[in-house]
Amino acid sequence: MRTDIFARLDREPEPPKIVAPRMSRHRIALFGGTLAFYLAIVWAVLITSWLVALDWKVMLFRPYQQWPELHAFLDYYVVLGQRGPTAVMVACWLGWRSWRQHTLRPLLVLGTSLLLLNLSVGAVKLGLGRLGPHYATQIGSAEMFAGGDIFPSGHTANAVVTWGILAYLATTPRARRYLSAVSATVSLGVGLTTVYIGTHWLSDVVLGWAAGLLILLALPWFEPLIARTETWIFAMREQWRERRDGARPAPAAGSGAGPGSGPQPVLLPQSMATDGLAAETVTAGVEPVLPAGHPAPGARARAHGGHPVRPGALPVAPAGVRRPTPHTERGTRGTGSPARPMTGG
Repeated sequence: MRTDIFARLDREPEPPKIVAPRMSRHRIALFGGTLAFYLAIVWAVLITSWLVALDWKVMLFRPYQQWPELHAFLDYYVVLGQRGPTAVMVACWLGWRSWRQHTLRPLLVLGTSLLLLNLSVGAVKLGLGRLGPHYATQIGSAEMFAGGDIFPSGHTANAVVTWGILAYLATTPRARRYLSAVSATVSLGVGLTTVYIGTHWLSDVVLGWAAGLLILLALPWFEPLIARTETWIFAMREQWRERRDGARPAPAAGSGAGPGSGPQPVLLPQSMATDGLAAETVTAGVEPVLPAGHPAPGARARAHGGHPVRPGALPVAPAGVRRPTPHTERGTRGTGSPARPMTGG
């Protein structure tokens, strides 16, 4: 039984019946309604309608002066809408999920959503060029096409997309409902915080909410591309592994000491020489020819704990080392001891 925690986390398959969302009629209707609302906000600001007047009323109210005790906390809270810190936090969580489930889809969905966010929101920001409240030049003016880049609010749109991805990738309906409520609360708070600090008009925030929601609603259209990208990445990984394994040198055949080491010479036991086999050097890995009924040296070694212990025989010399010359006064087995001189009377 394996108790290693990494062995438990090595693979946790994605729960069953989890499929990528599809662009249903309900989602298409939501996307169309959000897009119409987005265009209406842009048009209302362009024609300097009542929405621009509301922007100026909120700005001149100066919320940061009305509740100064909240300023220190909201300065930190607004970081939840900055693209860099939030992307790193969410990417770490989704990367851990990808590792556990052996899929790249969470990270690819996050990357796709951030790319769409940069392209869509960035293009509108630069195209409309609206100035922020701190740089406004004329009271009641929409401050459009003046070289600014705050319409729509990037903080708000990024909060909607980054935290909304967690709800989009949720694996159960219950988790999706909870995460949707959390992401909506965070993005709503981030948008209102930028209005409180005075870095955005109220209409900037409203358009940022719509911009982020459009990206989340459009993600199912990109699911086939995400799936093909994941398949291509895994295929490239397999090709790289094959090239890496093919570049490794193959171990020499019959070598037991390691790759590249050739056959090692060994010596036969002396006891085998007394049975008619001369002690000679043989090649490791090649079985010597033994007379009938003579046990193999490997079998005798295993029977005695790995070392031949036949009485009167010397142990096998290590590979590549010549055994010492036997004592001259010891005769061959079976021939008897040499004659000793008689003493005494």
